Amino acid sequence: MLSRILNNRNWLGLVFMLPTALLLLVFLTYPLGLGIWLGFTDAKIGRAGEWIGLENYIYLSGDSVAQLALFNTLFYTAVASVLKFALGLWLALLLNKNLPFKSFFRSMVLLPWIVPTALSALAFWWIYDAQFSIISWTLVKMGLIDTYINFLGDPWMARFSTIVANVWRGIPFVAITLLAGLQTISPALYEAASIDGVTPWQQFRYVTLPLLTPIIAVVMTFSVLFTFTDFQLIYVLTRGGPLNATHLMTTLSFQRAIPGGSLGEGAALAIMMVPFLLAAIMFSYFGLQRRAWQQGGDK
Repeated sequence: MLSRILNNRNWLGLVFMLPTALLLLVFLTYPLGLGIWLGFTDAKIGRAGEWIGLENYIYLSGDSVAQLALFNTLFYTAVASVLKFALGLWLALLLNKNLPFKSFFRSMVLLPWIVPTALSALAFWWIYDAQFSIISWTLVKMGLIDTYINFLGDPWMARFSTIVANVWRGIPFVAITLLAGLQTISPALYEAASIDGVTPWQQFRYVTLPLLTPIIAVVMTFSVLFTFTDFQLIYVLTRGGPLNATHLMTTLSFQRAIPGGSLGEGAALAIMMVPFLLAAIMFSYFGLQRRAWQQGGDK
């Protein structure tokens, strides 16, 4: 029987997948199931909860702080993802050219991505400090402003400051992944386009972009997921302040569940994120399904 299993590709594939499946079952499926259960209870730290149905979700749907956290999360994700894609694509196109010290610059681009998020957040916390900000100090010395900028004290300024920090961390992932996609495009296509008198913009529009679209779909899906579920950067940098202006659903869920002690309410907040994450995944999946390169067709 063992010999028959090892000689069968389907069974052998299942055997190799079994350890990963067990890890996912223990560290993903069980916590997700427990979170769904807790979302329907009034569980507190130190005592088991009782089933209360949809009361947590009904309460949170009318909670002004939860509504603000949802707005912040959508705004944060949308703006940061667009900026990361635009700057990452520009950087990938730049690094794809024959530049001097190209390998060195490609390796340097990865630094913001490999630095631990907490350390990045602490660095930005000092950069944005109301008294010791290097940005404010430089602008004052240049005579452009009279007083230091309160980056993390004003609600909208804090929102954009956290977005800048997230973009700085996320650009390397987008740039390097798109650069890998650019490497798969045959130079012969660009040579043929040049012979036909195609301008650089037309080459990008009709050659680079269509062939890079599958990679863009995958990269943006991961970028949206990473940004939507961002926790460390916000929690270290602002902890949701000022006036809950930078609270995301992740940070608010943690605050309600752990410091606040309301495990059921925190779990409900976390589960409310799942439909948005599934929507992002399904958008990318069905978008890729319609492409001829995946279906093997000519259209």
